[in-house]
Amino acid sequence: MTSHESDDRHLFDALPAIGVDASARLHALLVEAAEREGLLDVSYRTVDTPVGELLLAATEQGLVRVAFARQGHDQVLESLAETVSPRILRAPGRLDEVARQIEQYFAGQRRVFDLSLDWRLSRGFRRNVLSHLPDITYGSTASYAAVAAAAGSPKAVRAVGTACATNPLPVVVPCHRVVRSDGTAGGYVGGPEAKTTLLSLEAA
Repeated sequence: MTSHESDDRHLFDALPAIGVDASARLHALLVEAAEREGLLDVSYRTVDTPVGELLLAATEQGLVRVAFARQGHDQVLESLAETVSPRILRAPGRLDEVARQIEQYFAGQRRVFDLSLDWRLSRGFRRNVLSHLPDITYGSTASYAAVAAAAGSPKAVRAVGTACATNPLPVVVPCHRVVRSDGTAGGYVGGPEAKTTLLSLEAA
């Protein structure tokens, strides 16, 4: 169990009769106090989308994680607590702009994300690969080989696949636009149906 879960559950377990609205107000006060004291390092929320519920997490530097339900949101939060900071809380308001842009994207109203990103979960060649993905324009695709060449290592096709598979910011950093040389979709961190949905959305 991560620290955010422990804090929240202990708070609510101690007040079983206060009702949902009061619990929400207490949680808001907890978030406010954590922010005021500089104790909130990672904020998170979830959003419902055509590819399922997405977990969004951000630091003061920017969006640090987007995760599909199939990746296990609890496990992702535990990993963030270990790799970024244990001071993590559900604070939806901090991610309102991220949620708004993602909703616009799925509504066909946004083609480019304009968000601050925290890249700390991706390093080295993988980071280099991911930095090139926004160059693949909305509605277009590029092969793993083409991305490897753009990243300066034409023979590193397999490494490009690994970078895409471990992309900490899917959807926002469009690894779904990377396909096999024969034009077939290939693998995707959100699953094949999610990749097809995203490509179909952008092709419409």
